[in-house]
Amino acid sequence: MKHFISTLDWSREELQAFLDHARALKAQPIQPLLKDKAVALVFFNPSLRTRTSFEIGTKQLGGHAVVLEPGKGAWPIEFEVGAKMDADPEEHVIEVARVLSRYCDIIAVRAFPKFEDWTEDRRDKVIRSFAQYATVPVINMETITHPCQELAHMLTLQEKLGQTDGKKFLLTWTYHPKPLNTAVANSALIIAAKFGMDVTLLCPTPEYELDRRYMDAARESCAQNGRSLTVSHDIAEAYAGADVVYAKSWGAIPYFGNWDAEREIRKNYAHFIVNSEKMALTNQALFSHCLPVRREVKVTGEVLDSAQSIAIDEAENRLHVQKAIMAGLLS
Repeated sequence: MKHFISTLDWSREELQAFLDHARALKAQPIQPLLKDKAVALVFFNPSLRTRTSFEIGTKQLGGHAVVLEPGKGAWPIEFEVGAKMDADPEEHVIEVARVLSRYCDIIAVRAFPKFEDWTEDRRDKVIRSFAQYATVPVINMETITHPCQELAHMLTLQEKLGQTDGKKFLLTWTYHPKPLNTAVANSALIIAAKFGMDVTLLCPTPEYELDRRYMDAARESCAQNGRSLTVSHDIAEAYAGADVVYAKSWGAIPYFGNWDAEREIRKNYAHFIVNSEKMALTNQALFSHCLPVRREVKVTGEVLDSAQSIAIDEAENRLHVQKAIMAGLLS
């Protein structure tokens, strides 16, 4: 049994097999690959695309999805081993994971970090606890990485570009009025590097670089593929010649738990917005974003609605890759 928690746990060849199956499922979406199977979708955070695509995907493959929201329609859950449970949580993940494993064939979990202490958040405790105690495959619906989004992005790039090896991939930080999870940025960095692209990370200052775990993994993948990972704080330099521009906002890790201080810094970088002037510096690059996206804050409507934008295609492909992941984990 293998979980789908991070693409770092899977080889490029294994991930390509998921992508190839997703392409086939896109052509023939209704198949009995999860006939009479049950999928538990455990949401600790809001969702639009993830919840919709997993529910519909399970249905299209003949299975049944159950949505659970701990603290709302389901009991709050404790994750610390040995904790004296005299606060809000009513049951421990040990029992939750074991019971859901008796009912369901897959458990999928969405649990964002708390943004208070990155040392604690990077443990990815919630989903890794489910994986530790579950006896069925566990899927990451976004925690500190977003591997389903990674595959949807790569499927879309392969559809549009064909071969991705040697293409220049720009991951650019963008302004947002609130500090956000680094998950999609971590994942974009990993998948672009793993699939042979020359990767540039554009961010305002060194404080906005991503966790060393993902920076080092991306550098290693780039080196294995004969490519490079470049960190830039120069907008024009970073955009020059890019084949793909992927935009995302994230909080600076040194300021986790101290957002008031970071707010004073990030307000100076609203000019990192993706616009037509910046896109004109590229090699007629494709533009994408994981969604949801704030128009005229992260990207102009002109770019988002242009023929270069593949954000909606990528969102659709979430459905197809997640079906391939679920079917693959149970095959």
